[in-house]
Amino acid sequence: MKYYIIAGEASGDLHASRLMRSLRAIDPQAEFRFFGGDKMKAVGGEMVRHYRDTAFMGFLPVITHLPTIFRNLSLCKRDIARWQPDAVIPVDYAGFNLEICSFLTSLRKKMRTPSPHTFYYISPKIWAWKEWRIKNFKRDVEEMLCILPFEKTFFEEKHRYPVHYVGNPTAEEVRAFKAQYDIPFSDFCASNSLHPSKPVVALLAGSRRHEIDDNLPAMLQAAAHNADYQYVVACAPSIDLSIYERHLAGTQVRYVENQTYALLHHATAAIVTSGTATLETALFGVPQVVCYKTVLPKVYRWAFNHIIKCRYISLVNLIADNNVAEELFADRFSVSNIVSALNAILPGGKRREQMLRDYKTVGERIGSTSAPDEAARIIFGRLSRQE
Repeated sequence: MKYYIIAGEASGDLHASRLMRSLRAIDPQAEFRFFGGDKMKAVGGEMVRHYRDTAFMGFLPVITHLPTIFRNLSLCKRDIARWQPDAVIPVDYAGFNLEICSFLTSLRKKMRTPSPHTFYYISPKIWAWKEWRIKNFKRDVEEMLCILPFEKTFFEEKHRYPVHYVGNPTAEEVRAFKAQYDIPFSDFCASNSLHPSKPVVALLAGSRRHEIDDNLPAMLQAAAHNADYQYVVACAPSIDLSIYERHLAGTQVRYVENQTYALLHHATAAIVTSGTATLETALFGVPQVVCYKTVLPKVYRWAFNHIIKCRYISLVNLIADNNVAEELFADRFSVSNIVSALNAILPGGKRREQMLRDYKTVGERIGSTSAPDEAARIIFGRLSRQE
């Protein structure tokens, strides 16, 4: 089979590369062509465009790069029509990918053929906002492959749109790491110039430059309030180390590179910028404080209460459907609140044991299914039936 995969950022590159491996395992004749990144390229196939040339996030970056975005969209459409894949697999990245899905619907009508079939892997978060996009999915996406358990309820019960919950790839990655990692705390400290006698509090400040600039300064100020712990920043792979070094100058806080999972494995607690990292932290059983600084915090709070369609901002709370981890964002984001919430989850703190119990619920709801394997099984099975 011929698979055309579209990933628009680093996380999509990672998840798509794992899906490609699973597809190749079930379909040894698989051919790949893709918009993606280095991890997908390592699996094999033909890269049409790297995600760094397509990943524009936020209002101003999108506006200023509109000509590039339109050129990439045009290139992608022409390339799909020319290559004639059996399946197109968009991976998250809603703005770009939904336009491609609409094009595919038009292409199938024009060619009077069922191919290429559309399998959307990792649903955009329309349950949070832009819920109106459900009409695009119903019209243009044949199979939706979700990685968050509550998304199945959202799509099927609220919108009568059948989807598949295939498991969560982050959970699988954490399980795989735990199964092979056996470095003692003392060795981890020795290799990273840390104190072997002090427990670690991990600081995960986000994967984008603006998140780090917004959230890390407050995390560092909170770290100065308790000298019984050593605070260690997990550096995001896409961020230049000079950014972290500038923020950490004059502090006792250290950082580690490409060792986020190792850091969480050894951490006693964590302060985490909202995102996938909140789920990773929960799966490692590390009590956490979730924080996210916003512009115009009172306006953002109003929008969260009246426009955004979900009760929580962190994946760990969304999956549990419960206030498992303290969420300090918008008008609740402050150094004093971070310090107070952190004290409550350190050993002996009033929220620590309950949070650890609630993490078990998160793990149970996610389950143990291999997301890329299950997604590959559904995709190949559907294509095989069409032959």
